[in-house]
Amino acid sequence: MDLIEELTWRGMIQDMVPGTREQLLKEQTTGYIGFDPTADSLHIGSLLPVILLKHLQRAGHRPIALVGGATGMVGDPSGKSAERNLLDEETLNQNLRGIRSQIEKFLDFNPSLPNAALVVNNYDWFREMSFLQFIRETGKLITINYMLAKDSVRKRLESENGLSFTEFTYQLVQGYDFYHLYSQYQCRLQMGGSDQWGNIVTGTELIRRRCGGEAFAFTCPLLTRSDGGKFGKTEQGNIWLDPARTSPYHFYQFWLNAADDDAEKWIRIFSFLDRGEIEALILAHRENPADRVLQKALAREVTTLVHGKGEMLRAMATTESLFAAGDPVDLTEELLQNLEGVTRTRLPRSFLKGGKDLVSLLAEAGIFSSRGEARKMILNGGIRINQQKSPDPALQITGQLLLHSKYILVQKGRKNHYLILFAD
Repeated sequence: MDLIEELTWRGMIQDMVPGTREQLLKEQTTGYIGFDPTADSLHIGSLLPVILLKHLQRAGHRPIALVGGATGMVGDPSGKSAERNLLDEETLNQNLRGIRSQIEKFLDFNPSLPNAALVVNNYDWFREMSFLQFIRETGKLITINYMLAKDSVRKRLESENGLSFTEFTYQLVQGYDFYHLYSQYQCRLQMGGSDQWGNIVTGTELIRRRCGGEAFAFTCPLLTRSDGGKFGKTEQGNIWLDPARTSPYHFYQFWLNAADDDAEKWIRIFSFLDRGEIEALILAHRENPADRVLQKALAREVTTLVHGKGEMLRAMATTESLFAAGDPVDLTEELLQNLEGVTRTRLPRSFLKGGKDLVSLLAEAGIFSSRGEARKMILNGGIRINQQKSPDPALQITGQLLLHSKYILVQKGRKNHYLILFAD
């Protein structure tokens, strides 16, 4: 199976320049994807293009990750309803360093390889270029009519916010990136999300008009969730690749909680399991959805890819400990001290001597904003204490309930956990 066939069955191809597949079959090809440095970490929306680069390299081609130090100063209007705030150079440099370090985890940069990966920053070639030089050598080759025909431009022109000249020139700047990589690294392929199609083909057109060259491109569909929610967004915000922003446990939980339809789609895109393995998982899941074998495999594969096997196993162990209705003795002190995804709070030991009940515990620990809310949740069966369901609001909180003489683990609903430490 060639690269385009592989990506097609995985659902990762939307638009493609004619001749792209033939080029990839003919010879080793250098291809690139641009990354926008709006933060110092990539999020899982950016993981898809990283995986595209990894597929490209696995197929024997050379991947280039372009981090947009220059384009980050301009802002891409594609898919945006309003102009973004422009970042200063210091912030951009910090973001560039963070993104570069993440990309280097996924690709092979061994210089002895004929298809060793490369990371470049377009600020390096735009830094010394004057405005006059750019409009003489590049701007004259692309007509206003051509630029206005792009969906991303037309939609913004029709919107209430309009489109600044800075954003209007973005497609020329991105197009020049492709031309520069074509000239310097013989890069003949650009990939990206479907919202980038207009910018990408501007690059192929610039290469054709400026030097008579032939360049290729394809895009992948933008990801959405089956429930209409934005992919990669949770109540806590984006799911980041940086473990300091999103812990491996929460990262694992995002994939584990995928809807069935999403899991079938995402395991093709975000894992490197082969077609037979994926189809077997989908069949097993459809036969017994309650076992969630598909979501478990998805969470294992993607967490291992991003955070490594050790962090994946730790996230899995935490999940099994928190969500299993088992004996409290399974909650070792080491496990409790290292649980991820748990809100920690403290209460004085004197609380245990006051004849307090479960409602008082939940309210005073800040787990509920009122006693009435806590009582209602208990009566509805939504509270577990040390993994055991607690239907009695009048349950007395005594030292006998404490795990290892100092902890109580509270589960609120399906996903929220609180570890209360009793200390002087």
